[in-house]
This record gives sequence, C-alpha cells and structure tokens, in this order.
Amino acid sequence: MTAGQPLRADPAHPQRARRSSPPAALDAGVVPSYQPPESDGDESWVWSQIKAEARRDAEAEPALASFLYATVLSHPSLDRSLAFHLANKLCSSTLLSTLLYDLFVASLAAHPSVRAAAAADLLAARSRDPACAGFAHCLLNYKGFLAVQAHRVAHVLWAQSRRALALALQSRVAEVFAVDIHPAAAIGKGILLDHATGVVIGETAVVGDNVSILHHVTLGGTGKAVGDRHPKIGDGVLIGAGATILGNVRIGAGAKVGAGSVVLIDVPPRSTAVGNPARLIGGKKGEDVMPGESMDHTSFIQQWSDYII
Repeated sequence: MTAGQPLRADPAHPQRARRSSPPAALDAGVVPSYQPPESDGDESWVWSQIKAEARRDAEAEPALASFLYATVLSHPSLDRSLAFHLANKLCSSTLLSTLLYDLFVASLAAHPSVRAAAAADLLAARSRDPACAGFAHCLLNYKGFLAVQAHRVAHVLWAQSRRALALALQSRVAEVFAVDIHPAAAIGKGILLDHATGVVIGETAVVGDNVSILHHVTLGGTGKAVGDRHPKIGDGVLIGAGATILGNVRIGAGAKVGAGSVVLIDVPPRSTAVGNPARLIGGKKGEDVMPGESMDHTSFIQQWSDYII
C-alpha cells in the first residue's frame, strides 16, 4: 500500500445498485422506528439503524454505493466501521491508514465505555439537530462527532503515557476537522459539537454528559499559568456559538452560556450567562429538560434585553 493511501474494504465494489427514486427519509418499512430514550446505550440498535440507512441510501444513490459498502456495510460492528472511517479521514503520507485503523480498533475493543459513548453521541446528534438526516449521516459526515471519537482514542493514549502519539493524533484532528481538543481533556458522553468548526478545548478542561457546544467555542486558560487552569462544564450544559469560557471556572449542571459571551466567573446550575463580560441571569423556572438536550438558545432573551422585534 502506498503511504497515506486510504484503506479499502474487500471487496471494495459491490454489485451496482439499481437506480430508483429516492425513498422518504427514515422510511418505516426500511429503517427501524426511533429508539426510546431509556435504551440510549444500546450500541447494537444504533448499528442496525445505521446499516438499514446505508442500504437504503446505496439503493437510492448508486454513486455512493461503493463508499457505503466499504465504510459501513462490509463491517460487522459500529466500532469497526468507525475505526475504518476515522483511519481514512485522518491518514496522511506519514501517518498510515493501516496504523490508525489498528490503533482505533484496539482502543475501541479494550474500552467498552468509549464504544458506548460513541453510540450516545450518535443518539444526541439525531435527537438534538434537526438537520441530522439519520445516524449514518452523522457517522459519515459530522466532523464534530468524528473529532470527539478521535479525541477519545487520543485520551486513552494519553492515559497510557503514549503522549507523543496522542499529541500527533490531536494535531491531525485539528488539521482535518478544525477541532482542537487536548488529549488530556476529559469528555463525557452524549456530546454534540454542532457544526464544530473552531472548537478549542484545553488540557485540564472537563466536559460532562449530555452537553451541546456550538461552533467557535473556546474552553481556554487565562495566561501562562500551569496546573488546573481550564473550565469545568457540568452535565446538560448548552454553550452557544462563539462563546469563550476562560480559566478554572465551573459551569453548573443545566446552565446555559449565550452566543458570543465571554465567561470569567462560575455559572451556577440552571442559570444563564450572557454578554461580554458575561453577567448572570436567572434560569427558566420549572424547566425539566436540560438546555444541552433541549437546545433552547433564546428563552433568556426577555430577562436580558428590552429589545423587541
């Protein structure tokens, strides 16, 4: 294999699919019904959904049939498909796809929590992003999802003291996906990086479960100080586009950070921080769903501004 050449499934070319008119999205006769929330961790269900969607799309669009077969349908499991796809996305002339594939497969096989987190991330994207056409669409095309999965492998490498390789993988992910997450940062499950471009997460940052982060968000430090110096994001937090959170501050569970805000102080649970510099306003009383899951960006507007359209 030539250096940097993408992996190919064997056989790489299935029989040419017959052309037909595109079916309706998530046709109930082809694709299983949407999963109930209580079974979010069921990797096998998510994988069966992905395969059904890939078969449907290969039939509807013959131009993608070989790609869908090689990336999804030729693999026995979600982790194998994910490893194959990430290896092809991230390989270069000096970072071989075969090396990356073996690395991803080994890490996913040895850490069930990483596989479960990938399934939870797919469910998060499907339920929170109205533009997400399906689970296969997210797996194949969402760079935020792919960047987080690659980060989790880099995090495993970092914990194993394979830091040079972890940092090389971080650099490659930043090049390919425009998402820069330090391998030491701790990321939970059920994560949505929506659009993802320009997201930066520093070395000592912690991101909880069921968090949604929009593009151009920075979880950074405040200067040259070493040690624990990055934000700690609680479960269910929503961080709007272009927000900057600096220093070892805590964003409480269920809090919301408005788009474009600059946060330098702790944000209590279930409250909202908006502005530059950010100021705190009360949360929405009686709200049961976490903002990171509801994706409600605007419920605080009447409390914060008297501007009326």
